[in-house]
Amino acid sequence: MTRPVILTVDDDPGVSRAVARDLRREYGEHHRIVRAESGPAALEALREIALRGEQVAVILADQRMPRMTGVEFLERAMDLFPRARRVLLTAYADTDAAITAINVVDLDHYLLKPWDPPEEKLYPVVDALLAAWREAPDRPAASIRIVGHRWSSRSYELRDLVARNQLAYEFLRVDEPEGARLLEAAGVGADRLPVVVTADGQALVEPSDGEVVAAAGLATSATQAVYDLVVVGGGPAGLGASVYGGSEGLRTVLVESRATGGQAGTSSRIENYLGFPNGVSGDQLTTRARLQAEKFGTEVITTRTVTALEPRGRARVVRFDDGTEITAHAVVLATGVSYRMLDCPGLDEHTGQGVFYGAAATEASACANQDVYVVGGANSAGQAAMNFSRHARRVVMLVRGPSLEASMSSYLIDQIRANPRIEVRTCTEVVGASGTDHLEKLTLRDRNSGDEETVEASWLFVFIGAAPRTDWLEGVVARDGRGFVLTGSDLPRRPEEKGPPGWEPERDPFHLETSVPGVFAVGDVRAESVKRVASAVGEGAMAVSLVHRWLENG
Repeated sequence: MTRPVILTVDDDPGVSRAVARDLRREYGEHHRIVRAESGPAALEALREIALRGEQVAVILADQRMPRMTGVEFLERAMDLFPRARRVLLTAYADTDAAITAINVVDLDHYLLKPWDPPEEKLYPVVDALLAAWREAPDRPAASIRIVGHRWSSRSYELRDLVARNQLAYEFLRVDEPEGARLLEAAGVGADRLPVVVTADGQALVEPSDGEVVAAAGLATSATQAVYDLVVVGGGPAGLGASVYGGSEGLRTVLVESRATGGQAGTSSRIENYLGFPNGVSGDQLTTRARLQAEKFGTEVITTRTVTALEPRGRARVVRFDDGTEITAHAVVLATGVSYRMLDCPGLDEHTGQGVFYGAAATEASACANQDVYVVGGANSAGQAAMNFSRHARRVVMLVRGPSLEASMSSYLIDQIRANPRIEVRTCTEVVGASGTDHLEKLTLRDRNSGDEETVEASWLFVFIGAAPRTDWLEGVVARDGRGFVLTGSDLPRRPEEKGPPGWEPERDPFHLETSVPGVFAVGDVRAESVKRVASAVGEGAMAVSLVHRWLENG
């Protein structure tokens, strides 16, 4: 196996040699050190590395280069090796450029010159970046190939499924030669799309989600009938509960209906999560958390939909949509929320055909040099707008309210205002959409004047609030009027009673406990919860300590 590359670029030959020397001395045994003395030369080196099928782990670039600045180089390098860790070498006077680069090119770190002694200032940084890269390395050559129509909703769903599960894939259009050849080789007609071809050459025709992830080697069924803890939902709260459940010796299984990470997993950048001063992408955070949970023995099963929860004495039974079930001593509900659908003519028929709910990271590169419309004024919409601005010609944010301040973090508002590619239109809503096989036009209305206009648009991404996924809990656990699960002191009760109606234990419900003893709710699905990644992870961890109290004392 070839050694991963560490590339350094600096237009000063002396500095370039010094950086390469220090890197070679510490990392040369296990990594190939490549140096260049200009941005164009470094890009050419990266292209040759890509053609040879090698991987790039870390890129260090000087900011002040005459033909191409370090930020400009890193932005282009991302297209070739998007998962390589990026470091900017700066002088003290360039710190503003470094901070800007954090937002423009997802910079992982910036180093002030000089970096001597490297044992204190250089090596610890590179060590951390290499460790992070090894946890989520560049995707290898595609192991899954999907053949379908460009604007097919089902083709999009499969691309999103495999991407969010961190599976290497390639999408081939049926109207292109390579896609047509693969269909012919599989003996499948173009009227039976999409087709998924696995690494071993098996052709799955119009497959279900479960068939695709199972063929890729992911678990889709539990290995045991009884567990200490079942966690339903794989967002930050569910992953937090899974990590702590597994690390504290509980036989734990995490059940996720689509892909771990939840809405946070689709975020292009989470910048206010503790311990990541330069931010972290949702998929990076999700991948690390899932690996951590599995390291502690937690089973993770995907593409399984839970349809019922049933108390049986001290046991808690979770039933799936295929009629099978597993039993646990305790259950943590972490099902999160789903984006609300935008209700206006023409949108439903174009969902997945230019209209997307959530960030739809698989579509970002396809928006290159086009206009993108984003509906919503909260953090998720702002993060998506920043991500799409790296590819699109223009990003237009459509906000129903008069400003962003009411629902978006101030740091994100500042980034949006400083981004020349993002336009914010307040007091504006979408009232119509049209197109043939995909979205082509949007009708927008000014909420103050009532004036309408029609604009050409092929891309619309919607972030308009969320609804809890709790219909399957009807009649089992207490919920509020909007469907969020009630817990702890928020549960209805009479003053003289310990808990809600039907409550059996001789104690008050624990803080995160639902109206069913031994069943806990965490994260966005819980009524009155703080809708932030950090609080969701914290609730997941806290729930496990309460599970122990339930198991020990009832």
